[in-house]
Amino acid sequence: MRVHPVTRNANNNILIHHARDPTQEPGKKLRRLPHIFSRVLELPLRSDADVAVQENHDCFRFVAETNGGGGRDVRAYMVEIHPGVTKIMVRTDEVSSLGLSLDELELDVWRFRLPESTRPDLVTVNCDGDGELIVTVPKRRDLIVLVQ
Repeated sequence: MRVHPVTRNANNNILIHHARDPTQEPGKKLRRLPHIFSRVLELPLRSDADVAVQENHDCFRFVAETNGGGGRDVRAYMVEIHPGVTKIMVRTDEVSSLGLSLDELELDVWRFRLPESTRPDLVTVNCDGDGELIVTVPKRRDLIVLVQ
């Protein structure tokens, strides 16, 4: 029979155990929230909608079929949620209020995380006669030159 040595200091086991569990350490804080992204595009569609995403050397292009007819007034709003965190909200004339209350807050919308190379201030939105919604998000030119 083999006997394992027992540590003489009983507090030693407690300290080692808590050192492995970061939630037990006082003052341990997350440096960055993993579920918050710096740039997000939000379309006025359900989260399960079919959206074609095309990435070119100079832009991202999002094409989706809408329910109604074309020719609707569609706009893109850039909202800075927090310094460094930007959301691009595409809204039609039916859903155009930016002052959202809790009753109007829609959680089941189509979202896409945009990379740092995009320019959210230059977004263009078009809804043609066939009911096709086209959103174009350009990329920064200085990064395009480096890639080519």
